[in-house]
Amino acid sequence: MSHYPIWIILVDYIMGAIMWTLIGRFGMSIFLQDNSDFFFMRVFVKFTQPIINIFAPITPQFLLERLKPLYIAWFFFMIRFYVFPLVLGYSVMGVLSFPLESEIASMIYDFGNIFAGR
Repeated sequence: MSHYPIWIILVDYIMGAIMWTLIGRFGMSIFLQDNSDFFFMRVFVKFTQPIINIFAPITPQFLLERLKPLYIAWFFFMIRFYVFPLVLGYSVMGVLSFPLESEIASMIYDFGNIFAGR
């Protein structure tokens, strides 16, 4: 992580959080309506609706409402996977090459080692 400038890491973390929140909203919408009283669904809708509204001009009208968060999350993934490496000059060899996902995977690995007694 130290070989990336801090601003690249911050931008990637923000875009990664937006992407995963959009995916979370899509996942929750499989089971719940957008106007559900369930706390987590209200949070997902509150944080993602402004992003969905921003992307409304480029979102196809024929797309089901429940698929829109996943469609927009795809844009964030494409920007993180293709545009950032091209513009910023670093290589991506897989999903764990992203700073956010790499950190999360590292924490999970370390957490697993604690329970394994290593």
